[in-house]
Amino acid sequence: QVQLVESGGGLVQPGGSLRLSCAASRSIFSMGWYRQAPGKQRELVATITSGGSTNYADSVKGRFTISRDNAKNTVYLQMNSLKPEDTAVYYCNAKPTIVVSYWGQGTQVTVSS
Repeated sequence: QVQLVESGGGLVQPGGSLRLSCAASRSIFSMGWYRQAPGKQRELVATITSGGSTNYADSVKGRFTISRDNAKNTVYLQMNSLKPEDTAVYYCNAKPTIVVSYWGQGTQVTVSS
């Protein structure tokens, strides 16, 4: 089992920034962030491996940066130039293997003036 503890969501104006954090109870090969807006399916935002390889959704490239601190088993998502369409519940994801996946409880991000 893996426990994931997320933090950092909130309300921000368009153009603003937020940083999300997710601490895992143990080391995980691949960690990432997904999001789900009302009435939409959950979608990938960004992932990062323990070796530092990253993958981003096209909609966030150039605005969001995923990083991790392997010593702390923590992954971060720095979100800049936020847009109203970034509003969603953001979920931390951890994949110890390709077929096993754990989810955090979700944190709300609202971008609104």
